[in-house]
Amino acid sequence: MSRHPADIASDPRARQLLRTLVARHVRDGEPVGSQTLARHSGLDVSPATIRNILASMEEAGLLAAPHSSAGRIPTAHGYRLFVDSLLQVKPLGDVELQRLRSELPVGAGTQALLGNTSELLSAMTHFAGMVSVPKREGFAFRQIEFVALDPQRVLAIVVFADGEVQNRVVQVRRAFDPSELEQTANYLNTHFAGQPLAQIRTALLRDLRDARSEMERLLATSLDLAEQAFAPAREEAAFDGMLVAGQTRLMGLQDLNDLDRLRALFEAFAEKRELLQLLERTAKAPGMRVFIGEETGIAPLEGMSLVTAPYGRDGRVLGVLGVIGPSRMAYERVIPVVEATAVILGAALDAPP
Repeated sequence: MSRHPADIASDPRARQLLRTLVARHVRDGEPVGSQTLARHSGLDVSPATIRNILASMEEAGLLAAPHSSAGRIPTAHGYRLFVDSLLQVKPLGDVELQRLRSELPVGAGTQALLGNTSELLSAMTHFAGMVSVPKREGFAFRQIEFVALDPQRVLAIVVFADGEVQNRVVQVRRAFDPSELEQTANYLNTHFAGQPLAQIRTALLRDLRDARSEMERLLATSLDLAEQAFAPAREEAAFDGMLVAGQTRLMGLQDLNDLDRLRALFEAFAEKRELLQLLERTAKAPGMRVFIGEETGIAPLEGMSLVTAPYGRDGRVLGVLGVIGPSRMAYERVIPVVEATAVILGAALDAPP
């Protein structure tokens, strides 16, 4: 009778053998045999006993024996059990933390920080680093000004809390004189500076519903202008909000020596849509996530793993960053890098420019 993976996970000897086998396979890239495990597992058991345990793990779908090799390699299920139950992760070292802080400094600006983040993730893990670009509606605004262009159009100049400036043209239903535009800008700057754009429209509608007399006109004007000025920019609706670095690092990996697989993977990087959708789904779940093989739901990532973590500011998730590499990766090294990068990026974004 074949054993269930949960039974394997509760067997101390099987756990130690799987931990040792994964470590040796990650290091060498070769199938691992019972003789090697007998020498390196630290277990006082015979190679025959080890072979019996390995056979049980193979029946449970945790290991596979490629070709005619006497050794075995972890399957996606084996890596999943290893990551969930056996992995021992240590915090990132002081030198690497200092590198992250120096490359992701406070006040560097959102665009520069995100570009540095994807490059750092790739450089520190030797795989592909990626980071989703946060939508502007998630950022607080610092100041807004309105300038009339003609009777049907008003230019809204929005300064965000991270220092970025966006100019947005607002289509209006009537002409506004300069004093109205100044009064509206002053009202929005006084009452809503420091709040995310997505929350302001809701607050204006609530205030308008509760307002009386002279406030109604000002609130109605504010809502009319702010509804468009604070709407998500058109480009944010497109699935291009992701930066990827280090794709070429994957070309020399032993696990990706098939040209067709490599071509499909690079097409997924170029398209970005499926990758970004996956990152956006992970943003709704707190903490680290590790996707192994088919768990991503993206065909070109079969045999690959994606390690992700959300980043944000003021308690709000703004995006997700992560690393894509072969399933045969040193998770104990990659996970702390991803986790620490998310924390340091969030702190850099959270601080005033």
